[in-house]
Amino acid sequence: MTALYTVGYEGLALDEFLDRLRHERIDRLIDIRELPLSRRRGFSKSPLADALAGAEIEYVHLRSAGNPFRKEHDALAKYAAALGDAVVDEVAEVVRGHRAALLCYEADPATCHRAIIAPRVAKRLKLRAVGNI
Repeated sequence: MTALYTVGYEGLALDEFLDRLRHERIDRLIDIRELPLSRRRGFSKSPLADALAGAEIEYVHLRSAGNPFRKEHDALAKYAAALGDAVVDEVAEVVRGHRAALLCYEADPATCHRAIIAPRVAKRLKLRAVGNI
């Protein structure tokens, strides 16, 4: 059964983050950061992928879903305007058939581009809701 969640790792240790994913039975984490790098230990692409593999969670990075406007004042509005159907389709295809979570940094999804892309992906997949972890 397909389910879609969003998750931010802001303020979390890697073990706590993994526990949250396990609690929701996430089997695929989709990293939608344009650049999957972090100053926070364990959250850059390779160490995160390794930690997730140890928890039996698949890691997928979709750079195309990242927000290239993230450093601009009106980043979310620009992202919303620029987000094309091809990216939504790509994310939907990677979500399909999984309990998936879209990953970015911000703890509050309302301040993150995942709050824009997740509902569009859910609509494409005909899901009723998007959960937040």
